[in-house]
Amino acid sequence: MIGLSTAAEVRAAEDVLLARTREGVLMQRAATGLATVCLRLLGRAHGTRVTALAGAGNNGGDALFAGAHLAARGARVTAVLLDPDRAHPAGLAALRRAGGRVTGPEGPDGLDRADLVLDGVVGTGGRGGLRPPAARLAGRAAAGPGMTVAVDVPSGVDADTGAVAGEAFAALHTVTFGAVKPGLVVGDGRGCAGTVHLVDIGLGPHLAAPRAHQLTDADVAAHLQPPEPGDDKYSRGVVGVVAGSAVYPGAAVLCTGAALRTRPGLVRYAGTAGDGVRAAWPEAIVTDGRPADAGRVQAWVAGPGMGTDDDARGALAEVLATDLPVVVDADALTMAAREPDLVRGRGAPTVLTPHDREFERFGVPVGTDRIGAARRLAADLGAVVLLKGDATVVAGPGGTAFVNATGTSELATAGTGDVLAGILGALLATGTPPAQTAAAAAHLHGRTGQLAAARGPLVASDLVRHLPRAVGLVRGSATGSLRDSGA
Repeated sequence: MIGLSTAAEVRAAEDVLLARTREGVLMQRAATGLATVCLRLLGRAHGTRVTALAGAGNNGGDALFAGAHLAARGARVTAVLLDPDRAHPAGLAALRRAGGRVTGPEGPDGLDRADLVLDGVVGTGGRGGLRPPAARLAGRAAAGPGMTVAVDVPSGVDADTGAVAGEAFAALHTVTFGAVKPGLVVGDGRGCAGTVHLVDIGLGPHLAAPRAHQLTDADVAAHLQPPEPGDDKYSRGVVGVVAGSAVYPGAAVLCTGAALRTRPGLVRYAGTAGDGVRAAWPEAIVTDGRPADAGRVQAWVAGPGMGTDDDARGALAEVLATDLPVVVDADALTMAAREPDLVRGRGAPTVLTPHDREFERFGVPVGTDRIGAARRLAADLGAVVLLKGDATVVAGPGGTAFVNATGTSELATAGTGDVLAGILGALLATGTPPAQTAAAAAHLHGRTGQLAAARGPLVASDLVRHLPRAVGLVRGSATGSLRDSGA
């Protein structure tokens, strides 16, 4: 599991470590790690052209010291000082000793010929978009031939939320120090950060326990263990599905199929789309009636395509009145937003799965801080909130959060949410902690989307077909998330 630490948490740990080490040691660790990653990305140093955009303060110092390391190995390094009078003096001296060139924001910067561009304009303390001189250089770097590498956090990105208020540096890679910051993996910051590489500078023992995390394949594999010799269909988790209608029968088929394909123990369907479910999935036990008629289950999924009429409201109220975990999705979210007391304060786990528009029906704006928004709604309702998006966020009522690391934009198509609901219901029926279980479901859903999209655009039924392969991939993988592959 990868911990995500806020800028304040990282600074607090740095302060402790700075008090225990000689002056400059921490910056040298960061700069050496940064230069090492750059060398790996370039493949060689001698003869390559590197431009370092260096602002005032320590972020610029990191870029200058890293530039000195690269220049000492034969790279042609040009440092562009955004504020020459406030450039880091020791870093600047080191670069000059190593043979690097120095210029101001209006001087020859080499961006049109650079093999690599370092973004050391502002670090984790930066707020708001880039100022015009830096924005112009960032735009030229993005349009030029050089590989763009951000130092710690792309300039213009909020380290905690990923918010981008104006222009920001677009990096293909980000080398971050001490801990992965939330803003690198959520919101617009995720798109600016590229591949994230974590450099250990010794902060680990001094960091507060993170309240936000990313799961890896290895973490999710624990939710997908193959059957033991003594298992039977009842011990693998029995999930009930209340979904579909005459208007949307496909939602029931997709949700039921996803539940079956994730952990094929037993799935019971109750609703008005039974004929379609029977035809598609003879393995499911189908009841053309109320949820109470379906038989004993260990978790419910309610909402995909079920409608919002009185009958649907009654079925939702019925499953929420049980002492079982419930996934509240799609139409059930619309009804829960109208009557939040249906959900608020349930004794059993409840997981809500809104996209942004569904989320805002509860009267809570998403805004630019997606983790904070999910936490607020989770605390208000006493439920787990899975906020769908490019980087899905899961938050529990106690504040623990997860940011998903898998997926593809090809998942933005009808029915994929029904598949996620089925996956989540199947995992939740095993009795594991609901917030981490929801994060595991999002991870598996994203992995499945990546497999299904490998040959082009996908439709939701492709996900159901690819689920067994994705489960096998996750079970067999000992690697981290896609986004931390450089760590």
